[in-house]
Amino acid sequence: MSYLRPLYTEATSSIQRRLAHLFPLSHPISHSIGRAYLAHHAAETFPSPTSSPSSSSARRTLPLHRSEYDSFSPTPLGDQEAEEAAKASILDVLINRQPTDLQLRCTVLDQEGNIKTISGKFRKADLCVEHRLNPRDLRKIDSRVPNLVPTILSRKDCILVNILHIRALIKCDTVLLFDTYGSVDTRLNSVFLYHLEHNLKLKSSVPYEFRALESVLASVVSALESEMVLTRQLTTGLLTDLEDDIDRDKLKRLLHYSRRLAGFRNRAKLVDVALEEVLEQDEDLAAMYLSDRRRGRPREAADHEELEVLLESFAKQVEEIENEASTMMGNVQSTQEIVELILDSNRNALLALDIKIAILTLGVGVSSVGAAIFGMNLRSALEESSVAFWAVSGSALVAAGVVSALGLGKLARLRRVGLGGGRKKAAAVGAGGRGGRGRWLGPPLRGWGGGKEVRSQ
Repeated sequence: MSYLRPLYTEATSSIQRRLAHLFPLSHPISHSIGRAYLAHHAAETFPSPTSSPSSSSARRTLPLHRSEYDSFSPTPLGDQEAEEAAKASILDVLINRQPTDLQLRCTVLDQEGNIKTISGKFRKADLCVEHRLNPRDLRKIDSRVPNLVPTILSRKDCILVNILHIRALIKCDTVLLFDTYGSVDTRLNSVFLYHLEHNLKLKSSVPYEFRALESVLASVVSALESEMVLTRQLTTGLLTDLEDDIDRDKLKRLLHYSRRLAGFRNRAKLVDVALEEVLEQDEDLAAMYLSDRRRGRPREAADHEELEVLLESFAKQVEEIENEASTMMGNVQSTQEIVELILDSNRNALLALDIKIAILTLGVGVSSVGAAIFGMNLRSALEESSVAFWAVSGSALVAAGVVSALGLGKLARLRRVGLGGGRKKAAAVGAGGRGGRGRWLGPPLRGWGGGKEVRSQ
């Protein structure tokens, strides 16, 4: 029963927190009710190591306190509701509990490039002792959450790499590929493992650790390029479709692709930053010559041309991918701005149509004033006139036309917007106002004569 003690303690504390919401702390019997309720339901689910199954003292105390509580509380909990609350609390504890896994799963490749172990389990403590690592060095590799910030760390006897889908420990004669939490065997991982085996088996003057690092970076660049190609195809096709028709679904897809592009560019930029950080540290570059250090010939801080060329080549490729992603994001943003302008223009056209209809309605309303006046059935001197009807009708039509023309003309002037419209207004203001007396001239048209400003006459 000793293995149940931590879980029992955590479950009881969770139930106590749940009871804090059910029973007021200021109540005189809240503490006794809470203890009896806790002992009753926690003992059924997690038997105490020091108590026997026949112990029923907690069960005997519950009815007494329940009856007392019912007399004080207007809304008592039923037995079934209390049991459901206890089960929910215990379930929350079990779901939120983080397992303390002290092992890592990894694939080991030997000096000849052959797979020595596939998804083997290794204790963290053994890995730290064998490879002379600090426990914090395995923190990112053992992370349950995908790491967005890639890292390349140089340690005493190894190189720790954590970039995108690859988490590896590289030594001068061994490579450990750690299984990412929740990952499955995909085509990308299979291609990377095949390329790594082939590269390590080559008889070359390039050190073992550099060949392994080259395979890792090549797989990273290949993954970025593959995602870039797919994103480019989707985005380019959508931008082409938006040139013909703009609808709601396409705008939603454009937003989705824009976010996807932003995330992709961020990942590529972080990879580029990780490579640049390594290139800026001469000591780390020299320390990555693991084979020379093992032979007793450590490199000087400035003697790392071979590794620097290798990292710079991949950094240049990642930078090109990042630039292409930035260009595509610029195209998407430009398209979004143009779409917004088109939609604004269409909305303005609809508003203008609505205003035109309102102006015409106003003109018709003005023309109906005469009919309303003569429709009062009051006697006037125009009943017997033969031209009164035509005069009133013509006047109404003229009034309607004048009002409509004035309104439509004003609307047309308001809609006439240009980038150079301000110059005409400035010229009109500078030409003078009422009575031949102009306003003060603007700063570009001001002159200085004896320290006094010149007014336009």
